[in-house]
Amino acid sequence: MEAQLAGIPERGTAVLRPAVFLDRDGTLVENRGYLTDPGQLRLIPGAGEAIRLLNDAGVAAVVATNQSALARGLLDETRLAAIHERLRALLLAVGGGVLDGVYYCPHHPEPGKAGRPERTLLCACRKPLPGMMLRAAVELDLSLSVSTVVGDTISDVQAGISFGGRGLLVETGDGIEEVPRLSGLPSEVKGRWAAVPDVLSAVRLELSRMRWVPHGGPAR
Repeated sequence: MEAQLAGIPERGTAVLRPAVFLDRDGTLVENRGYLTDPGQLRLIPGAGEAIRLLNDAGVAAVVATNQSALARGLLDETRLAAIHERLRALLLAVGGGVLDGVYYCPHHPEPGKAGRPERTLLCACRKPLPGMMLRAAVELDLSLSVSTVVGDTISDVQAGISFGGRGLLVETGDGIEEVPRLSGLPSEVKGRWAAVPDVLSAVRLELSRMRWVPHGGPAR
């Protein structure tokens, strides 16, 4: 697939796509604490359309979510996979959107306190660290410098800034309570973050900024 976007590097012969990395709970789906039942998953209004817009533009739509419920022993990988299959099905049914990937951090935020010993180590994937996005960039041929993280916590914004991209705070989920924390971000990253009403607003803003022009049809 050929593409045009200022600042997009090439890896070998492949042109790297931009991505919008999306938090799950409070951003794409209603925040229900530790979601352990696929049947309880409810999309936030506009989520399906947001994913479809990214698909149509050829921009990668990638979920990146902290899931310490695994470390806490509240659910296992099989149940988490079922939740994400439900998410994919709802996004497709409601808006016709398809996710390019789903990445999750299974670790506990406080090493040594997990119910599962294998999840107690310090990790590089829990947001605001960029591990999930770095992995996705390699596996999906993405350009992080022109990519964005969208989520409802300051850690989502910080994750986007950490890899040289942008961060958008949505005012759904925990977002309203998190807005005051944006003022504590370093002055040198001003212009690389913003607060928006919801995920659909975030996607529209980023697509207008990216000016990504794929040739040969949108990536799916």
